[in-house]
Amino acid sequence: MKRAFTLIEILVVIAIVALLAAIIFPAFATARGKARSATCQSNLKQLGAAMAMYIGDYERYPYAVDPSDKYSNIWKNQIDAAGVTVGNMTLLSEAMNPYIKSDAVWKCPSDTGFDHLEGRELNPNVGVEEDWRLKGVVTYPSCFKLYGMSYFYRTELAFKKLSDDFLKFPAQTNVLFDADGDWHGSHFLNSSQKRYNMLYADGHVKNVDYNGSRAAWNTAVK
Repeated sequence: MKRAFTLIEILVVIAIVALLAAIIFPAFATARGKARSATCQSNLKQLGAAMAMYIGDYERYPYAVDPSDKYSNIWKNQIDAAGVTVGNMTLLSEAMNPYIKSDAVWKCPSDTGFDHLEGRELNPNVGVEEDWRLKGVVTYPSCFKLYGMSYFYRTELAFKKLSDDFLKFPAQTNVLFDADGDWHGSHFLNSSQKRYNMLYADGHVKNVDYNGSRAAWNTAVK
């Protein structure tokens, strides 16, 4: 005679399966996230090589902007010596196209768009820098799909018409970076959980936390 499982035995099996799933699934998610981050870093490394070729030809960083510059009011008052406004400048991805073998290098695998641009500004009421969230750039379903690039640019390098030779701290100066810190970090607003893949002016790529990102931004370019 066949023996049927008792309710207790079934519940025990279900509990064990649930426990194993709770252990294994996060591990899979972590491994997948690390793989995406590695691909993203590889993209930035290739973009760094392309940037070096551009600088070799023009002796300066690309005179171009990223979507946050072009379509928000970050640089709304910026006009160059020739009277060109930021909104009329070329996107960085377009300016570097001759040096890029595939547009895919501009796509971060974790790019799912974002709600607000990240940044900091001085709050005059308390005299310290505080986070701000600037609306104005739509990025869904992804920044890459809408603008052809997941990475943003330290546009200051373009405006000051700099090349690597004029940078004071190239190994600490950010050039390209993930447009949003949630992609490789947390989707919560806690800035300490954010992670950024960042290309530095000396060509190395590093995954940094929020403080590492701010340190790069606070590095004087000359």
